[in-house]
Amino acid sequence: MREQVILECTECKRRNYTTTRDKRKQPDKYEMKKYCRFERKHTVHKEIK
Repeated sequence: MREQVILECTECKRRNYTTTRDKRKQPDKYEMKKYCRFERKHTVHKEIK
C-alpha cells in the first residue's frame, strides 16, 4: 500500500515536494536530500504529517 507524503525542507521549513512511499518497506519517516529553490542549495527534506 503506497501513501502520498509531503517533504519539508529542514532549513527553511517550506513544503517543496510530494512523493509516494510504501508503508511496509519503509516504516520509518522518509528523509532525503533534495534541492530547495528558496535556499538555492541541496538540503535535507523530511516527511511531515
